[in-house]
Amino acid sequence: MADVWQNAMDHAVTLARKAGEEVRSALLSDNKDQPTMKTRPDMAVKTKSSCVDLVTQTDQKVEQLIFQSVKEKFPTHRLIGEESVAAGDWSALTDEPTWIIDPIDGTTNFVHGYPFVAISIGFCVNKKVEFGVVYSCLEDKMFTARRGRGSFCNGEPLQVSQQTDIHQAIVATEFGSNRDCDVVDKIFCSLKNVLKLPVHGIRGAGSAAINMCMVASGCVEAYYEIGIHVWDMAAGSLIVTEAGGVLMDVGGGEVDLMSRRIIAANNKDIANRLKNEIATFYPPRDDKPPPPQ
Repeated sequence: MADVWQNAMDHAVTLARKAGEEVRSALLSDNKDQPTMKTRPDMAVKTKSSCVDLVTQTDQKVEQLIFQSVKEKFPTHRLIGEESVAAGDWSALTDEPTWIIDPIDGTTNFVHGYPFVAISIGFCVNKKVEFGVVYSCLEDKMFTARRGRGSFCNGEPLQVSQQTDIHQAIVATEFGSNRDCDVVDKIFCSLKNVLKLPVHGIRGAGSAAINMCMVASGCVEAYYEIGIHVWDMAAGSLIVTEAGGVLMDVGGGEVDLMSRRIIAANNKDIANRLKNEIATFYPPRDDKPPPPQ
């Protein structure tokens, strides 16, 4: 039986590598034998939803590169991209084949030269992720997953941690870009609760996609966050589950990709224990209709 989506996935991997080259060229010196981080990338930085929600010309250039290529090769497919949504496009997820793209997951890292930056490409059909590609381009790590076929990093299979004791776990999270006092209080309440369990440690790569790939790789037991977007978690969510992990809403129940809330964990025991410590809140959904013009 023909694999109807393999061609699309192969193209996504190719696009992720091309996008990674754009990111590296903006950040690394021209010394090909021993490239080093530029002391301060020369880039125009703008803001979106808040003063810490950053966007650069490289974000926009990479998204345009991916969008143009997908439209040429798969003209009937829909696209959702971080920067196009920021410019006013609606990010409703339908049953149609849909590419969900974060051109630079970890833009703040990128701006500061902090070396965890990823291109994230998820592909959904009937609102389910069929494949995910996350390219941690400064590490040259290509994470991939196909529904029902496992997860891989540079071709090597991934497996989540077998740890079931939350007290021996590393948990990843991020602080997001919302600086409203009530939201910040909830974030630090959750952080305090998790630390007091206790856990071995709390980490954060500055990229939701990379955090989820760390869960899939087995070096982190769980990742949680409220306030991320569908383009942050679509690809990574499948990479986690295909490596044997589980997904859960922070309030329990199934993950809704448009809800902006997620727990990704190695197993249900860890996910359920973590859920009990999270101070939940409800950011505006990604599929909320835009205001009338």
